[in-house]
Amino acid sequence: MSIKEIQEEIVDEFSMFDDWMQRYEYIIELGKSLPLIDEEYKTDENIIKGCQSKVWVHAEEKEGNVVFTADSDAILTKGIIAILIRVFSDKKPNEILEADTDFIDEIGLKEHLSPTRANGLVSMIKQIKLYALAFQSKN
Repeated sequence: MSIKEIQEEIVDEFSMFDDWMQRYEYIIELGKSLPLIDEEYKTDENIIKGCQSKVWVHAEEKEGNVVFTADSDAILTKGIIAILIRVFSDKKPNEILEADTDFIDEIGLKEHLSPTRANGLVSMIKQIKLYALAFQSKN
């Protein structure tokens, strides 16, 4: 499935909910299904700078694709990073770099987060794209 198709799927899922309390609950549920990062990668160098809670993201290359794992010490943040990993994990570096993130605005996520969480979201996306850039440069 392409990044765009996954993003459309997420937009469809969020459109099923009437209010933001239901959407927050759904985000928290998504966090519970997050492919967890190995404890060995919960290091300072894998922490996303700019997040109010701790978020660790690790990336490795498998068969030309970038595979992400992550974790957070906050349940809502864990759900947010789970959404991003669902979109970007196991994709080619150039696909990640070329992808837009308009789906975040479409589901209304940024406007329903506190300013510090919204900044954290931007930082998470930036880090994911930096990993993709690093793997693309390596090849």
